[in-house]
Amino acid sequence: MEVSVDRSLCYGSAECAHRAPAVFAFEDGYGVVRPAAAGALGDPRIREAVRTAAEACPSQAIAPVERAEVSGERDATRVRE
Repeated sequence: MEVSVDRSLCYGSAECAHRAPAVFAFEDGYGVVRPAAAGALGDPRIREAVRTAAEACPSQAIAPVERAEVSGERDATRVRE
């Protein structure tokens, strides 16, 4: 899984950090992917928490993508497992 937060969409609800704190942090008023999150994404429970955080994000700034779907680049904070 790859996950990113598009800072141009994020307006700082902190929903991501609340639902998946092993992957997301709240910095400078925005949600960000933690640098050490790649290791955490190997856990199926954490991957599910990331999907839940993406669904709950009011600005739809979180983009979880399974590896088979990953193609191209996005302007966002990104981490891969």
